[in-house]
Amino acid sequence: MRASLLQIGVDPDEPAESRRARAAALVREQSGSDLVVLPELWTVGAFSFDAFAAGAEPLDGPTARAMSEAAREARVWLHAGSVVERAPGEGEGGADALYNTALVFSPGGELVRTYRKIHRFGFDRGEATLMSAGNEPVTVPLPDTTLGLATCYDLRFPELFRALTDAGARALVVCAGWPARRAAHWSLLARARAVENQAYVLACGTAGTHADVPQAGRSVIVDPWGETLAEAEDAGERVVTAELDPAYVEKVRADFPVLRDRVLR
Repeated sequence: MRASLLQIGVDPDEPAESRRARAAALVREQSGSDLVVLPELWTVGAFSFDAFAAGAEPLDGPTARAMSEAAREARVWLHAGSVVERAPGEGEGGADALYNTALVFSPGGELVRTYRKIHRFGFDRGEATLMSAGNEPVTVPLPDTTLGLATCYDLRFPELFRALTDAGARALVVCAGWPARRAAHWSLLARARAVENQAYVLACGTAGTHADVPQAGRSVIVDPWGETLAEAEDAGERVVTAELDPAYVEKVRADFPVLRDRVLR
């Protein structure tokens, strides 16, 4: 199973429509892959809080339409990163709510799963105050494996990843807009989530700088033993690709059956 992470930049001077077209072209170029992953909030920027409301869109909005078409033309499973979802009537007093929502498309272009980010970042500022929280772990069955979905700040909460593993996940996908000043945590936590759940981790971040926040980049694919299979060397625009062996997850879990010895649940 071939997986590719698209570490794209979010330039405030580039219109969102241009970035959608560019991302769609990159997806089409990965037609030899089985799974393609984009970063968090790549249409607006994860730290561009002032742009959230204006950049919000429904689940059948322009990003979803562009990504559906790209997945269909490339014939790939596409984790299209996340968008600012506008959910009419779901907010307080019947107002619209905003969610940080990840989208997964089948090779036929069908939107098969969405995941609303559970852990909102900001410590009573930014995303934590502007977005509503999701409340449900989400897995996606693929022909050869099962994905567990997480977004950025979620990476710091191991209980979510254990819930995804318990739900059958064998590959854990994290889309992110992770800041450069905490890049060491990003790399460490991606490996930790792989080791403790004996699963592949595919962690895709953004490139460059947006909202004056330099991004970590360093998109990475880690195997169930914690070995790094492929990693972006910096925060430039990169495509990170690796071959995944779904059977290796079961081999690691059988040879070193640590998950069987869990006591606290």
